[in-house]
Amino acid sequence: MAATSKPTVTITHITTATAILNIDGVNFLTDPFFGAIEGTEYDSTAVWEQVDLKRFGFDRIPPPPHLINKQGPALQLNELPPIDAVLLSHEDHLDNLDPEGRKLLDGRKVFTTMDGANNLRPRPGVVGLRPWETVTSCIGGKMYRITGTPCKHFPIGEVTGFILETDSFGVDPSGKPNAIYFSGDTVYIDELREIGKKWHITVAIFNLGNATFEFPTGPVQITMDGKQAVQLARDIGADAMVPIHFESWEHFKEGREELLEVFTQEGFLDKVCWTVPGVPKEVVF
Repeated sequence: MAATSKPTVTITHITTATAILNIDGVNFLTDPFFGAIEGTEYDSTAVWEQVDLKRFGFDRIPPPPHLINKQGPALQLNELPPIDAVLLSHEDHLDNLDPEGRKLLDGRKVFTTMDGANNLRPRPGVVGLRPWETVTSCIGGKMYRITGTPCKHFPIGEVTGFILETDSFGVDPSGKPNAIYFSGDTVYIDELREIGKKWHITVAIFNLGNATFEFPTGPVQITMDGKQAVQLARDIGADAMVPIHFESWEHFKEGREELLEVFTQEGFLDKVCWTVPGVPKEVVF
């Protein structure tokens, strides 16, 4: 295959951070969330009790937020194509992995955080990744290199993004290997600029929405907003950016309309690939 080849990528967004990434015929599934019914309110007390919020500087512990889902999944489990591997940015937030989504983890290759791998035992197919750690795995008959990327996502510490590469993706004229990046839940952090130094990112899938929680000390942002997304995409030199994770929950502060305005103002709209939930979309770059 020519050294300048790039992967063929088709994305089927399902809901929130859940999407099928069909990459040269191999199906990856991100952050499985499948049990929601529109308008359902979820109690996050169980997760809240696991977090030592005092170490984040709170004099008193705020009440747990109630998460209200605004849009159920566009596809159900029985409508999915065969899934070759799961990219799980973190397993301890309901909107990234719910009880229905957990059914997809059994007997499957799953890449996630170190804490996630420990919590999901004894599933032998689950692999934990540290930031910038690379593992090699045969997925769909191809040898993939999967690298964990750092994330900052209050209040849970361990979240990971993913870089995907394989030899058939080819090499960019710059000499860097072509790769695909899934951000996971994170705000912009300077460390992520290192991605563009090592890889040529053909497609960047970003979890956006400017998800924000109100605390006694003020609002805390936990996922990227539109301006941060543009900055990161430019910093890493991404050919195309696919925004997801901005439509499904009340704590998201930027929907498609707000993102469209930001991308237009930033002169970045020509690199944005929008999706419609449940409809496969080929990413052109």
